[in-house]
Amino acid sequence: MGDLIRLLRKGLPAEAVLTDPDVTASYASDMAGFCAAGTPAVVVLPRTVEEVRQVMRTATELRVPVVPQGARTGLSGAANATEGCMVLSLVKMDRIIEIDPVERIAVVEPGVVNAVLSRAVAEHGLYYPPDPSSWEQCTIGGNIGTGSGGLCCVKYGVTAEYVLGLEVVLADGRLLTTGRRTAKGVAGYDLTRLFVGSEGSLGVVVRAVLALKPAPPQQLALAAEFPSTAAACEAVRRIMARGHAPCLLELMDRTTVHAVNALARMGLPESTEALLLAAFDTPHAAADLAAVGELCTGAGATEVVPADSPAESELLLQARRMSLPALERLRPATMIDDVCVPRGRLAEMLDGTAAIAERHGLTIGVCAHAGDGNTHPVVCFDPADPGEARRARESFEEIMALGLELGGTITGEHGVGLLKREWLAKEAGPVAMELQRGIKQVFDPLGLLNPGKVL
Repeated sequence: MGDLIRLLRKGLPAEAVLTDPDVTASYASDMAGFCAAGTPAVVVLPRTVEEVRQVMRTATELRVPVVPQGARTGLSGAANATEGCMVLSLVKMDRIIEIDPVERIAVVEPGVVNAVLSRAVAEHGLYYPPDPSSWEQCTIGGNIGTGSGGLCCVKYGVTAEYVLGLEVVLADGRLLTTGRRTAKGVAGYDLTRLFVGSEGSLGVVVRAVLALKPAPPQQLALAAEFPSTAAACEAVRRIMARGHAPCLLELMDRTTVHAVNALARMGLPESTEALLLAAFDTPHAAADLAAVGELCTGAGATEVVPADSPAESELLLQARRMSLPALERLRPATMIDDVCVPRGRLAEMLDGTAAIAERHGLTIGVCAHAGDGNTHPVVCFDPADPGEARRARESFEEIMALGLELGGTITGEHGVGLLKREWLAKEAGPVAMELQRGIKQVFDPLGLLNPGKVL
């Protein structure tokens, strides 16, 4: 421990090296449940690339594991400390280095908060689309590490589609530059994409070149009430089959709607079995909404309510963003799944989840990015009740198994981390896992970076 602190302080200011056990304990875990966390030996908060390099050189010299962290809003345990590790928190590296309206790029450090970047580029008439529900807290580095998504993915895609280039500190302290600043570029293997979603297991991202888009018009939204999840999912199928491009297409089941009403008294229709929210940011958003409203009615919607203004639309979308906090109030703890299935099998996924909840005697609310098939079943339970906690874990596992059975994936945007490590092997298969372990060996031969995560 003495050598570790001494070597760290050779390249970092004293205030960047935290050793107080009460302080370091607060960095032990992210927001995932059922994920073990160890006690960090030290937490470091660098402000420069050179300081990160010093951390990794020290880790290599002393063979100390390193767990990179952002804001710890993740839901897979990817940022959880391992016993005796160095936690490398990048939240102090929070500069927006450049915004270029001509090239439509932003160059940022990993600690920049998603919402801060979004507002900064908006001042230039630009738009950074990825918008996780935690966008007011989560960092760009964390978004890159987990390959995060958000509400707008149905039209604009996920984080990986906006990362053009990276600067990455490797396990031995070397600095790697990947990718480009240009609109196009296909030179060599795509190492940039390799780091996106790697959860800090291959290197530490210290700078990112991000693609931007022109700011779209303000969006208009509608809410459609359905008598069944099957009817709502049929509406989703019809909307996508007709070639519509909503910027948001979200679903909330009955449990979620009731929870949001209880939290915020928003007056959502509690008679509904499924509430579908659709939004457009097109030049003719009202006409697009009217066409989608007709499709919803044809699929069985009992009521379709279009917003009259962007402000009213924002109220509808706020209800969706409140889904998780509302469900968290139902029981002392939650486990949040992240299974993505083909759109055509979304109804089977939702109905299957409801059957799992009934079989285990649990409350499981589902909110979903319905337009891209990404469901978020939220298992609500009391961890102090051993039987209920066991059933919660079993239901969580059954939901992932159902997703794979329907041709889906165990994670659409939250990542693997600790929570789904065993399930990655079931999804990927032995050949893919062998190759992935080989890649890990090339980048991190000593196994120091985020050990025990992903693979």
